[in-house]
Order: sequence, then C-alpha cells, then structure tokens
Amino acid sequence: MKTIVTGVDGSRTAARAAQRAAELAAALGAELHVVCAYERLEVERLRQGSDELVRSTEDEAARTAVAAVRALQALYQALVLRPQAVEGKPGEVLVQVAEQCEADIIVVGNKRVQGVARVLGSIARDVARRARCDVYVVHTHER
Repeated sequence: MKTIVTGVDGSRTAARAAQRAAELAAALGAELHVVCAYERLEVERLRQGSDELVRSTEDEAARTAVAAVRALQALYQALVLRPQAVEGKPGEVLVQVAEQCEADIIVVGNKRVQGVARVLGSIARDVARRARCDVYVVHTHER
C-alpha cells in the first residue's frame, strides 16, 4: 500500500477518521492525502480603507486541510502528508482524488449514522459505491 486518501471538514469526527488514516499510513509507510471538499467557489472581498481582504471557500477548505495535516504531523513526524482543497461534493471529491493519485484505500468516517435503517453515513455510502479502491469506514461516534 503506497497511497491513502482521507477527508476532513474541521469536525471532530473527521479528525478521528484522519487520525486513523494517519495511523494506517504510518504503519504501512504510505503517503496520506488529506482532502477538504468545498461545494462551489465563492469569493468575498472586504475593504477597509485602502486594504482589501479576499476570502474564498477554496481558501477556507485549504486552511482546514492544512490544519489537519499539522495536527497529524505533530503525531507522525515521518509521515508524508499532502493537504488538498478540491471543489465538489465530499464523496465525489474523495473518489476523484483517489483515482488521480492511484490510491490504494480511502478512509472515511461514519459521521451522521443514525437509526437502525442506515448502515453508513451519506459520504461513506457514496464513496463505497463509487470507489475503485478499497474503502475503510472508521467508527467515529462517541461510544
């Protein structure tokens, strides 16, 4: 196994899944791509005097991915981590990135799993249905 992909969104459950992905990558000597999806590019410009601040959904997603990578790097110094921000729906983005980097496995959390009728959360279900590689669903809810 050489490449693993996982997604983050700033939530504690996504951080748990990313940590499990990092544990797996460290144990296998694999590279870990940490991806944050954003639905569509939106740009906001704020002016104050002669200063202009530009914020975008892409920048926010990139900051989320980088923050997750920094937290993981503190725990796994030798791990090769690649933060990415990609436009699209989370499940589709994870599959797309996995295909682009020829990932061996995608690691997702089971966030939003509720009730007896649902086996997987919507993102995990989308990834499992579309992925051409293995999918590891991490139990991320409080026990």
